[in-house]
Amino acid sequence: MPVETKSLADTVFTKDLTFERTDAALSLAHIFFAFAALLLGGVAGVLQGLVRGGMIELPLSIGYYQLLTAHGVLMALVFTTFFIIGFMYSGITKTLGGKLLPLSRKLGWSGFVLMAAGTVIATVCILLNQATVLYTFYAPMKASPYFYIALALLVVGSWLSGFGMFYSYKQWRKTNPSKLSPLFAFMAVVTMLMWLIATLGVAATVLVQFIPWSFGWVETIDVMVSRTLFWYFGHPLVYFWLLPAYICWYVIIPKIIGGKIFSDSLARLSFLLLLLFSIPVGFHHQLMEPGIPSVWKYIQVVLTFMVVVPSLMTAFSLFASFETFGRSKGAKGLFGWVKFLPWKDVRFFAPFMGMLIFIPAGAGGIINASNQMNGVVHNTLWVTGHFHLTVATSVAMTFFGITYWLIPAMTGRVLTPRMNRLGIIQSIIWLVGMFFMSGPMHAVGLLGSPRRTAYTTYSDNADAVGWMPYHVAMAVGGMILFVGVVLMIYNIVAMLNMPKGHTEYPIGETAEAPENTPKLFERWSVWIGLVIVLILIAYAIPFADMLQNPAPGSKPFVTW
Repeated sequence: MPVETKSLADTVFTKDLTFERTDAALSLAHIFFAFAALLLGGVAGVLQGLVRGGMIELPLSIGYYQLLTAHGVLMALVFTTFFIIGFMYSGITKTLGGKLLPLSRKLGWSGFVLMAAGTVIATVCILLNQATVLYTFYAPMKASPYFYIALALLVVGSWLSGFGMFYSYKQWRKTNPSKLSPLFAFMAVVTMLMWLIATLGVAATVLVQFIPWSFGWVETIDVMVSRTLFWYFGHPLVYFWLLPAYICWYVIIPKIIGGKIFSDSLARLSFLLLLLFSIPVGFHHQLMEPGIPSVWKYIQVVLTFMVVVPSLMTAFSLFASFETFGRSKGAKGLFGWVKFLPWKDVRFFAPFMGMLIFIPAGAGGIINASNQMNGVVHNTLWVTGHFHLTVATSVAMTFFGITYWLIPAMTGRVLTPRMNRLGIIQSIIWLVGMFFMSGPMHAVGLLGSPRRTAYTTYSDNADAVGWMPYHVAMAVGGMILFVGVVLMIYNIVAMLNMPKGHTEYPIGETAEAPENTPKLFERWSVWIGLVIVLILIAYAIPFADMLQNPAPGSKPFVTW
């Protein structure tokens, strides 16, 4: 008798798919690749923490800064970018007709291939110790030219994916001229539009400066120009990470708890304000740079604080949704609604913890962006602690929560109570690990411990020796976090073997009798024009001065 065999597609997908297999495969390919990067980056991260805590010594063939580069590139750039694009393609598919247009699908796969190729090339360069320049790749430290080519592939691939989303959105609006676009699709377009505008800076510095310089075609590089172009991209990158989490908080969570979206107009306006004010603010990462006049730093700090407005709007909208839901269930008192939230559902618990942690994370961001206070914490572990609260907690926890319903919805399976409990356990492990890692980072940063340094007591200096208990606590936190990474990978594999069935893709509905959302919100020429004006105000004069009065160029340095 013939033996029945099953393909990988048969193992992963079932007939109970929310999406067509081809569309589900596109999103899942991005999601699985993202978590593979998370695992590799987690290995590098835990080793790095153990070294810095003085608990292990690396073999001579592996360098501390090599691990630090791998950790940053794989977790901050690769994991986030792949997950975000996979998530947003799924939402675009769900809300704009239930099926991707052929051109959008082709662009999505083309983007995936380019990004995957770029990731593989960059990872090989890092493992060969040819790109130990950290994820910020500051000049005049020089990597292999193929590392910069890999970065270019990653960026161009993401552009193709963005164009695929833009095309689906444009075609939907053509066929539905009198309708308001779905909120998820609108937010995805804003996110990718911001990404496209922001990555023009990093694409320019990589193509025009780093690649010719690393190949030896030119002798020197203008360090100030390269850093300015990087941070033109670097701070919007933070909001590229955050906006998909906001999409989950605004659109997905109300459906999961059984409530309604508080306000469609408020949600759209908050995203448009984030588009306006998240890009022309890179100088607040360069407040200690001597080559930028103070007036331009001041202007960009002011624009940075404008981001607080849509963030507070988001907090108001989210908790209004929670309270409205609780009141509908009979909640009394100021906080009576809290007990009606589904705390035992990982799809809610993980993202809500991300929301909660974003409160202290945002407060730390205000400190980093303040000129005088930035002088105290700049280049200390405080900044690393802040980074881990925002991206590695608020964003990562939300992405974990999304995963626990997205994979079942796209593979035709149902989340079991056991898997839900494992998800809760994994979320708690992550929170505990981050408490032990990020808390000491903030504390020891205030004591002056620098970031981007391996284990050292600075010849047994009393201050440096006093930092060591904090570094040990950070290493313990890193080990706990690695357990969380491994459990997350286990859960993903286990979800592919859960019982077959239909899982809803949770898209929330706006509360009854919604206000009319202004059509102005979808006049993209207006918003793109405003973004360009703000960028010109913030960058045109100081950047022109850098080009007209360039600093002495630097030859490349390889110090490892």
